[in-house]
Amino acid sequence: MFKSLLLFLLSLSLTAAHAQIAVKADLLFTMTGDLKPIKNAIILCSPDGTIQAVGTDIQIPEGYQTLTVKVATPGIIDAHSTVGLSGILNSPKHDQEQLEKSAPIQPELRAIDAYNGRDPLVKWLRDLGVTTVHTGHAPGTLISGQLMVVKTNVPAITSLDDTLVPTSAVAATLGSSALSKSPGTRAKAIALLRAELLKAQAHARKISTAEADDEKDAPAPNIKLQILVDVLNKKTPLLINAQRHQDIASALRLREEFGFNLILDGAAEAYLLLEEIKAAGIPVIVHPTMGRPFGDLENMTFTLAAQLHQKGIPFAFQSGYETYVPKTRVVHFEAALAAAYGLPREIALAACTIYPAKILGLDDKIGSLAPGKHADLALFDGDPLETTTHTTHVIINGKLVSSTAK
Repeated sequence: MFKSLLLFLLSLSLTAAHAQIAVKADLLFTMTGDLKPIKNAIILCSPDGTIQAVGTDIQIPEGYQTLTVKVATPGIIDAHSTVGLSGILNSPKHDQEQLEKSAPIQPELRAIDAYNGRDPLVKWLRDLGVTTVHTGHAPGTLISGQLMVVKTNVPAITSLDDTLVPTSAVAATLGSSALSKSPGTRAKAIALLRAELLKAQAHARKISTAEADDEKDAPAPNIKLQILVDVLNKKTPLLINAQRHQDIASALRLREEFGFNLILDGAAEAYLLLEEIKAAGIPVIVHPTMGRPFGDLENMTFTLAAQLHQKGIPFAFQSGYETYVPKTRVVHFEAALAAAYGLPREIALAACTIYPAKILGLDDKIGSLAPGKHADLALFDGDPLETTTHTTHVIINGKLVSSTAK
């Protein structure tokens, strides 16, 4: 009798866990249109993991699991992280895979080959509402490797289909953190980068020649050069971490010379080059607002995001990376501090939802709540930009993956 009751209760629990979900929110930020929230809204999640309906005049069908919350937003997107490569133990022998220092230029290193989605640090972020991370190799060498985009509910990458984008960018660094042994100076760093890009150009020409002439042999496969060919062909952006104004200027010059798609990362002194960045049409993934102001970050300002917004430069927030404790920040906490220093609150929330989705080329899937898009939601008991607010539920692909509601 007791065993039968236990099995019955378990079946009810599993049914609830896999039921279609409806969310009733006192305040809903869809992050569409003018970014203004909707009061007393309802979101229906489709069985296929997408948004079925969003609005104020929606009937909840029978059988839906209904969650009633104060505030609902799209799932939070971290525009640049190392989580899953850097882990919660912070131990080089166990869970620090984000930076390989055996050579200064290693674009062939893939994020998918090092990612651990079961690390407790990934769950910690997921429980706080972060549903998507742009993660991979860290700043710290001239070219440290690749990045990818993945949902935080993916425990292991057994197929490229387990990611949203398996190779989303190649990570490069200009500045003092990449100058320890080789290349040594800023001029040498740019010379090495230019040399590698020229090699990639030559490799691409050999491939094109072989494709056009059957008598010509194709060059031998070269995984290092091929990813740089993808950069030159604008298939994969080059994400350059550059904090000092002279390093930002060097990144802009390289982009002008080789024509690749550039994403500026960090950019602490971007306020000195706002006109140049605007003219180049380059997006910026802003350094963590709570970064420590020393070294290349000594001239950082809490108002950078507000200045980028005022100038009309695309930007997004990141959790970032620091060598002294390579774990992770929480990206919407960074947005909250930027809002305290002049950035409009709706824009701050957009910069960790729809803005990073646009920079990553994924705004047709994630970053906002509209019918047909992925049903990724973060639900809160108050303003998501207030530190006293709690994340009550997290939904990814229409499934409840986290709940702290009592």
